[in-house]
Amino acid sequence: MAPAIVLRPARTADVHAIKNLVAPLAEKRILISKESVTYFEAIQEFLIAEIDGEIVGCGALHVMWEDLAEIRTLATTDTLRGRGIGRAIVEKLLVNARVLGVSRVFCLTFEVDFFLRSGFTVMADQSVVDPAVYSELLRSADEGVAEFLDLARVKPNTLGNTRMICQL
Repeated sequence: MAPAIVLRPARTADVHAIKNLVAPLAEKRILISKESVTYFEAIQEFLIAEIDGEIVGCGALHVMWEDLAEIRTLATTDTLRGRGIGRAIVEKLLVNARVLGVSRVFCLTFEVDFFLRSGFTVMADQSVVDPAVYSELLRSADEGVAEFLDLARVKPNTLGNTRMICQL
């Protein structure tokens, strides 16, 4: 029997582990490495996955608007990839999104098949927010919001990624 995956809210003491999970994916240009302060500022958005007390995955849900959030910084230990850790994190983040009242969850990913299996679809319509909301979102300093809006200044960060969305 496979060891149980335990999901829990992240704590500040987990930032080092989050950075370690992200590092190999950032080297491959799959994720963007962030400064520690960025992880500390967003720690309440993160879930941690543990197996036998060892941190083996993480992911965050970042609310962007009344009905819209983003799954970001989804990472698992390389040696355990494909064992359901990422799926468990995404499922719990989608539950959390529903609890918050969010009806759509966005992601920017290279892992299209993984997110398709989790109920996401490729965004055919790039203008998924009305002009008034778009105007409000432009005021955000958050890079993820800029990536969602497909702003030119973040294009180097998003090359090769697929914009996907899940209707809850």
